[in-house]
Amino acid sequence: MIPRRARWPVCAVCLLAFGCGLETPPPDTARLPPNAYGAYSDGDIGAINQAAWAFADPSRTRGDPADAARAAAAVDYLAGQLWTGPRWAFMSPLTKQEMLGARVEVRQALGIHPQARSQDVVNRLLFAADALTVGNTPGAVSALQPPTFTRGPEAALATLSNMPFLLQTNIATQHAVLQQQPTDSGTFRN
Repeated sequence: MIPRRARWPVCAVCLLAFGCGLETPPPDTARLPPNAYGAYSDGDIGAINQAAWAFADPSRTRGDPADAARAAAAVDYLAGQLWTGPRWAFMSPLTKQEMLGARVEVRQALGIHPQARSQDVVNRLLFAADALTVGNTPGAVSALQPPTFTRGPEAALATLSNMPFLLQTNIATQHAVLQQQPTDSGTFRN
C-alpha cells in the first residue's frame, strides 16, 4: 500500500501519463502552390482575406464559381495551417477551432468527402478555379469528381455558383482577419 503522503505525487504522475496519451494529432494540413491567391505575396494572408471576403456575404461569389472555389480552398487550407504554422502561435485557439468547424461546414455544403486529404481538396478546388477563370468548364468538371466530391461535379459547380450563407465559416474567417497580426504584447486582437 502506498503511504498517504505519497499518493498525490503518484496520482499526478498517472494523470500526466493519461493526459499525454490523449493528445490529438494536428489537423491535416495542405500546402499552397505559389501565387495561389494572385497578387498576394503571402499565401496565408491572401487565403484569410479571400475567405473572409467571400464568406461574409454569399452575393459576393454568386455566379462566380471560381472565386467561391478559391475561398473554399482557403478555408480547407487555413483549418490546418492556423494550427500547425508557427507564425500563427499567437492566434486564439478558439479561432483555430472555429476554422476546423468551418472546414467541415464548407465540405458539407460542397459535398466533399469528410475524410478527404486537405491537399487533395485544396489542389482540386484551386485547379477548378483556374479552369473556370479561363472558361475551361470541362477542366473544372474533371477536378470535381468523386470520390473527393461525393455528389459529383455538376452538384459541386452548382453550389459554387450559388454558395449558401455559412454562418460558422463567416464567423471563423472574420475572426481570422481580425487576428492576422499580433498586438505589441504578442497576443491576438479581438
